[in-house]
Amino acid sequence: MPAEPKPGIMDAFQAAKGFMPVDEGLALYAAAVQAGALGLPLLEVGTYCGRSTVLLADAARACGVTAVTVDHHRGSEEQQPGWEYHDPEVVDPELGVMDTLPTFRRTLRRAGLEGHVVAVVGRSPQVASVWGGKVGLVFIDGGHTDEHATADYEGWAPHLAEGGLLLIHDVFPDPVDEFTGQAPYRVHLRALASGAFTEVSAHGSLRVLRRTGAGI
Repeated sequence: MPAEPKPGIMDAFQAAKGFMPVDEGLALYAAAVQAGALGLPLLEVGTYCGRSTVLLADAARACGVTAVTVDHHRGSEEQQPGWEYHDPEVVDPELGVMDTLPTFRRTLRRAGLEGHVVAVVGRSPQVASVWGGKVGLVFIDGGHTDEHATADYEGWAPHLAEGGLLLIHDVFPDPVDEFTGQAPYRVHLRALASGAFTEVSAHGSLRVLRRTGAGI
């Protein structure tokens, strides 16, 4: 399997709207290729405009599996009007609310990856409650409140297969990052304390853990 994506895929990643830096993107891709060897879907919580989905989908293509990405496409807390990460270009001009789905679809189209992704439009806990199978990777990159980060973990970690990888983004141990990174950090600590996960690596704010036991 390829150790890193082709230059064209990295071009698509960097051209897409989003916040993941290149080094974390490369770590995401490497983990996805590794998890893809299990022959199970690779699942992402928090699509936004598809920047990280590009790498997940290309890894899925390389492994002969499917990437699944879950998002309600109305934007997380910090992306709403008046907040630091708000982008008026992804506001529905008729309804006046966030709608990142059209931008996401353009991102996939430009990258040539539409056939390797299943996009689920809905709220993560609701989708997780009706999901019936196992996945080889869970990438948590959704809302940054304790409510949302915990719900993503509790909803999707039970679906992660033995030996599968749990990735948590925006893990910031420093309390100064309370809004953007403390909730994912607390989820990270919870996963380690559960005894069900062993940390594999850390890349910037991205943590990679492997399921090595039962439970969450």
